[in-house]
Amino acid sequence: MLIKKITILVKNLGGFMPRPMKCRIITEMPNHIAFKPVGFPMEELEKVILSLDEYEALRLADFEELYQEIAAEKMNVSRQTFGNIVKSARKKVAEALITGKAILIEGGDVTILNKPCPRCRKNMKSCPKCEDKN
Repeated sequence: MLIKKITILVKNLGGFMPRPMKCRIITEMPNHIAFKPVGFPMEELEKVILSLDEYEALRLADFEELYQEIAAEKMNVSRQTFGNIVKSARKKVAEALITGKAILIEGGDVTILNKPCPRCRKNMKSCPKCEDKN
């Protein structure tokens, strides 16, 4: 019994490396990166940070209404991981709405499929606004 407790303690002290996080795939950058309650300056508000992968998970699950299995494939994660990402994102959005916090969309280990135009920031492969083909 005592040996088992010591072994568990050693495992919890960092004897094992966690799995490396897979790079998540998002289709494109969000068009808007911040939302805030009306009537309050951004500087006065507490902020909730929604990562890019959480934004993409919300987009796929709630806006596109995809099944979790299909959405997970699109993001290059397991269905379980996708479910965890969506759960975290929904909690953050609910917290911001209920408590009047601003939402900032930023960060995360992601690969962007459709990168925005560097000149005008539109999310397109060939930008009609500035005619940049890159």
